[in-house]
Amino acid sequence: MATASQSHAHHYVPRWYQNRFLYPGTFDYYYLDLKPETIVHQRGKYTKRSLFRRGPGKCFYEDDLYALKFGKDTTDVIEKAFFGEIDRRGAPAVELFGEYGGFDKVHPTNFSILTRYMGAQRFRTPRGLDYLKRRTNQDDKNAILAMMQRFFQMYSTMWSEGIWEFVRARQSRTKFIISDNPVTFFNRGTFPHLYVYPEDVPLQHIGTRTLFPVSIDACLVVTHLQLVRNPHVNPHATRSNPRFFAPTMKYALDTQFGRELTEQEVLRINFIVKKRAARYIAAAEQEWLFPERYVTERKWSHLDDDWFLLPHLYKVAFHSQTTVGRRDGSVWTMDEYGRNPGDPDFKNPEQHHKEFITFHQSKREWAKKRRGQSVAHVEKFRGNDEVADKIMQDELDGVQGDS
Repeated sequence: MATASQSHAHHYVPRWYQNRFLYPGTFDYYYLDLKPETIVHQRGKYTKRSLFRRGPGKCFYEDDLYALKFGKDTTDVIEKAFFGEIDRRGAPAVELFGEYGGFDKVHPTNFSILTRYMGAQRFRTPRGLDYLKRRTNQDDKNAILAMMQRFFQMYSTMWSEGIWEFVRARQSRTKFIISDNPVTFFNRGTFPHLYVYPEDVPLQHIGTRTLFPVSIDACLVVTHLQLVRNPHVNPHATRSNPRFFAPTMKYALDTQFGRELTEQEVLRINFIVKKRAARYIAAAEQEWLFPERYVTERKWSHLDDDWFLLPHLYKVAFHSQTTVGRRDGSVWTMDEYGRNPGDPDFKNPEQHHKEFITFHQSKREWAKKRRGQSVAHVEKFRGNDEVADKIMQDELDGVQGDS
């Protein structure tokens, strides 16, 4: 039996996170049910209303979603203890990155805290739990919740090895929406209908981006390094050395920030978020719930033809190795894809040479596609922020001069 203090409304999208997508001083969303229930009765049938005005307390939750059952007794220990700790640490990290303007105010541990929260957010939804249920052929709810606690960090390695950019919508009339699948995977080569609920395009595919709105006007975009080095690569190919739960390192100073998206670019992200939602989306403005009405490009494979989801290519370092010294005098080394010495593909010279060529070709192509648009920044003390912009402009001027 449940105790009087036991919680029952379990939010799979936390209320504190939802509040980040409301206007200051407001308390209600426009909440859209993408699959409203159809009621059949003797005289016919009707579909329930799909649009509501609700506050975060009444959005994105299910009763007893995380309740463990032991005989006749139930407990909300996962909701209060497990997710309580995830949210306690995750909320300040999301807040920091939502206003990210440089590394000076963000401790390196916040990056791992954020990926930990993202993993929990990915798997705590009904879709995430149903995914685990299908993958493990497990029907017992207690077992599925136990699996979730074991596997929720499985994507952290590949996220950490990706290129991070926090894009902004401060100059766009439309802002970011929120869905029941907040950590969204997008691959331009994989149409949404090809992966039926609860399946999704694999993160280990080179073309799969992670889109994670962190506030009404900020969104994290994580792109695989191989896609950055060659945007024309087969998006269905598997990235080099894909793996889960493996140790890796992130060079935090590579994080890009400060780029302002256009209205159409924000609409495209919202379109992707809506198409990958399981059932519910919400927004501060009603019209934001219908990006398909306003976006000029709706064909999935063409949504990123102008490479707006790519980071600033001139500010992505072309490195091949990271080495860290330990206090005992030993060292730990990995190449850019997390391969260690002893791996036959460690610092693969053939791959490195090919990617060197495609990367420099892609930079010039990216510059032409993004001509006149807002650009991202990196830490100035890295020494290549303004320099990279000048190199980009010089190459554009050279292209104009040759034409």
